[in-house]
Amino acid sequence: MKHLLKLLDLSSEEIVDLLNLADQLKYELKHGIKHHALEGMTLGMIFQKSSTRTRVSFETGMYQLGGQALFLSSRDLQIGRGEPVQDTARVLSRYLNGIMIRTFAQKEVEDLAEYGSIPIINGLTDFCHPCQVLADLQTIREYKNKLDGLKLCYIGDGNNMANSLTVGGLKVGMRVSLACPEGYHPDPQVLEFAKAYGDKFQLVSDPVEAAADADAMYTDVWASMGQEDESEKRKTVFQGIYQINDDVMKSAKSDAIVLHCLPAHREEEITAKVFEAHANEIFDEAENRLHAQKAVMVRLMSSER
Repeated sequence: MKHLLKLLDLSSEEIVDLLNLADQLKYELKHGIKHHALEGMTLGMIFQKSSTRTRVSFETGMYQLGGQALFLSSRDLQIGRGEPVQDTARVLSRYLNGIMIRTFAQKEVEDLAEYGSIPIINGLTDFCHPCQVLADLQTIREYKNKLDGLKLCYIGDGNNMANSLTVGGLKVGMRVSLACPEGYHPDPQVLEFAKAYGDKFQLVSDPVEAAADADAMYTDVWASMGQEDESEKRKTVFQGIYQINDDVMKSAKSDAIVLHCLPAHREEEITAKVFEAHANEIFDEAENRLHAQKAVMVRLMSSER
């Protein structure tokens, strides 16, 4: 594994290896065991989209691993003033040991990897969110003690989260069921990938049908960053249907967990009642961003583990 650009690039074994390392690093942190695998190294963090969890977890993670992180907004870099991404990649490769980028276009992440000479980590694009899904899978495994054979249900927009959950879930042996309205389906590349898994993948329009016997329920906001102009239109499509609520939860298994990548819009994609009933799971999931991303950085930037 040279980069983390999208989960489509990783094998099932590589995903499980990252989850195992994330568990180990979490254990070491909780027990005061230092793990300075990246001592003296620097991660550059390019942000063209705002963030809470991504920035704080990567910055804290680098510190705990013995290195440092540099916050680089698009306003701070010449890339924000038109410098070609290939030039930025080649310059930053001379200074840094790795780059995490949170941006809009997947191509920008791929170009950094093509022209740079250091590991590139996708902190989020409009196409996918691999770091989040690694944390999601880590959380599901913590609560259910396995992944293989479980059913993951996602309700809402067929966005970057739907894309990455589908790929990640299927690759680790889960069944994945999505409920998305017509016109808001996942990326065609992801749907083509899912065809190979036969009846382990389901895409329907009815959330109650999708949630049947699910072990883990998942949702995300109806309008992601960059889609603010579509917010009202999307509300008319999603409202009253594409929501995790009591009726939907009755269709899932009685011990189903609920996850959300946050921030959550209560009473839109999830009711306040369901959110608060499953808050421990959701905030364990948020914490696991730290541990999963530390595992990614160690695998990509260190030769020690």
